[in-house]
Amino acid sequence: MALCSHSTLTASAMIHTRCFSASKETNLSKPSLKLPLFWPWQKVKVGPLSVSPMGFGTWAWGNQLLWGYQESMDDELQQVFNLAVDNGINLFDTADSYGTGKLNGQSEKLLGRFIREYKGKKGVRDNIVIATKFAAYPWRLTPGQFVNACKSSLDRMELEQIGIGQLHWSTANYAPLQEMALWDGLVAMYEKGLVQAVGVSNYGPKQLEKIYTYLNNRGVPLCSAQVQFSLLSLGDEQMEVKNMCDSLGIQLIAYSPLGLGMLTGKYTLSNLPSGPRSLLFRQILPGLEPLLRCLNAIASRRQKTMSQQIAINWCISRGTIPIPGVKTIRQTQENLGALGWRLSKDEITQLEDAALQSPRKMIQNVFQTR
Repeated sequence: MALCSHSTLTASAMIHTRCFSASKETNLSKPSLKLPLFWPWQKVKVGPLSVSPMGFGTWAWGNQLLWGYQESMDDELQQVFNLAVDNGINLFDTADSYGTGKLNGQSEKLLGRFIREYKGKKGVRDNIVIATKFAAYPWRLTPGQFVNACKSSLDRMELEQIGIGQLHWSTANYAPLQEMALWDGLVAMYEKGLVQAVGVSNYGPKQLEKIYTYLNNRGVPLCSAQVQFSLLSLGDEQMEVKNMCDSLGIQLIAYSPLGLGMLTGKYTLSNLPSGPRSLLFRQILPGLEPLLRCLNAIASRRQKTMSQQIAINWCISRGTIPIPGVKTIRQTQENLGALGWRLSKDEITQLEDAALQSPRKMIQNVFQTR
């Protein structure tokens, strides 16, 4: 990926900022961004695929418990999808477990529908990459059952092939025999041509090296590893995973790059989100002032409208593909502002120094392995 210097990006960044500001003053349902936010040579290779430097996560597209999804949101979600694709985003992350209760799999269904109904430039739709995750449910005990899970996702999305098929989490800590069956399931879905590339999620460095070696011996390249990666979870373990990915040639996909929203700067102790997130925010927000202050200072210097654009760009500058969640046009516009420029080395150091001052980090996924 090309690295822009501060002097060469200033004019472009100012124009991008004006584009976003103008679109907020007009009808949000019809935003228009004139300049490409990144160039074709800045795409990232994930195995045989070329994807945008940032993707979008769709956990909220069906999840009522944590994200308050309602089917009445679907029209705006389709506009979110269209706006993202119109501006070069071609990576969308989902999972067969995304959705609450009877809405299980709703995220995949919506993505499939939005792809079919996309009316943009000819050929763009064919380059959209769906990365979906298959849950390691306790009843998925054989490779064949895992392959069937992949086929069910294809049916929900009405696609012939998935871009990146990912094992959602490792069972090594509690069901190692199931883990081996799921690895064989990944091999089978790759060999059958159901997926173009294979990835994992919530794997620590040791288990990541094990599955990489196993798949490699079976002739299947492990192309991606998706883990929580943000300024709010900065630590030795996080960087250990990143270093392992770099050494093995695996692309790291960063989920929760905004710490479930804590790094957007929108929340305070007197303005907490509804639902289960409020408890976590109440514990972590009091110690985040140095980091939020640093994010805002850099945003101001960079003429960026939101501190979250800085937090996402840090993930990009660190060589990962962030996949922030989006469910509104405004969120999409704000996140797109993270593209088209790069933080300097000094700014990265400032942010990481500020992050390390936080007394509490984001909690790790319960399924994260060593």
